[in-house]
Amino acid sequence: MVSRMFDRERVIQIFFFGFLAVMAYELFVLLQPFLTPIAWAILLSFVVHPLLIELDRLVRRRTLSAIIITAGVALGVILPAVYLSGRLATEAQSLYTQASSVLSAEGIGQARDWMSHSDWIASLNRRLGGHFRLEDEAPKYAMEVAQVASGYVAKNATSAARNALTAIVDFGIVLLVFFYLLRDGESYYESLRNLTPLHEDDKETIYETLRATLSSVIRGLMLTALLQGITIGLGLLVCGVPYWAFLAVIAAGAGLLPLGGTALVWLPAAAYLTYASGWIWGIVLVVWCSISIAIIDNFVKPIVMRHGTGLPTMALFLGIAGGLEAYGPIGLFVGPAIMSVFAALLRVYRKTYGDRRKEAA
Repeated sequence: MVSRMFDRERVIQIFFFGFLAVMAYELFVLLQPFLTPIAWAILLSFVVHPLLIELDRLVRRRTLSAIIITAGVALGVILPAVYLSGRLATEAQSLYTQASSVLSAEGIGQARDWMSHSDWIASLNRRLGGHFRLEDEAPKYAMEVAQVASGYVAKNATSAARNALTAIVDFGIVLLVFFYLLRDGESYYESLRNLTPLHEDDKETIYETLRATLSSVIRGLMLTALLQGITIGLGLLVCGVPYWAFLAVIAAGAGLLPLGGTALVWLPAAAYLTYASGWIWGIVLVVWCSISIAIIDNFVKPIVMRHGTGLPTMALFLGIAGGLEAYGPIGLFVGPAIMSVFAALLRVYRKTYGDRRKEAA
């Protein structure tokens, strides 16, 4: 009788955990298209949680506090996005007008006439042996490039519109999840802690490690991006680049990007300076930005991000690099979090099972 009851209980357990695994997989498939916006909402709610606590003390209504912060975040993203989109559309239209005038028959004629009377072009033609005349061939290549660019834009216009619509939908999901995490996130957190089948002190070790890691990584990225924006802004101001404050803000945002970073701002600015003010000012800006960004990235950022994670600098670097490769931009946070949680699990294992081995010996 006892054996039959044991077998029945074992069958029930196998069925339950098997069914749970199947449903967990189906849940993953269901939420997979939205995992990235959900992850960004979690990180964003983590960042503003201290602000939520302070606001809740004044308002004393969690739902209203969550609505106020969500509306503030939405306006903080939407208004700059609308402004930048308008500026981008204006600049694109201006660039298109200038390119059209240059590639017109009159513009090509002027360019050919200039190249025909240029000593530098004549010297280059002599070096080419007379088989290739730039004043004849360059306009042809310019027209071909313009045709290819026009065809590419026409071909990818639908894809760009679809990507813009996807970005709007993802942003809506971020705001929705962000609001509910602000309002009910603490209950979700406690429920997850209670579901974790570990001793209470082990739970504290793992969850505190995760909290400290995310806090350190976010604090480090934000601080270094701010420092990069300030140093690049000072360089742009001293060198006389117009709209230096606007470009400094763009540089601070670009500092959070995994590829390119602030170079997306100061390299074009240096090229502009070389054209407008001479190569000396362009070199000054390149040297200033290169040295300051190198110091911030290689000295300031590791010190700030290492504090709180408990990870060696090499492990932190590998966590960030591997996270970017595996998860994209969100890997900036996921990679170090995985490293830190794994290290915490090793500490729990050493404390729990390593002590037992010593006692058995």
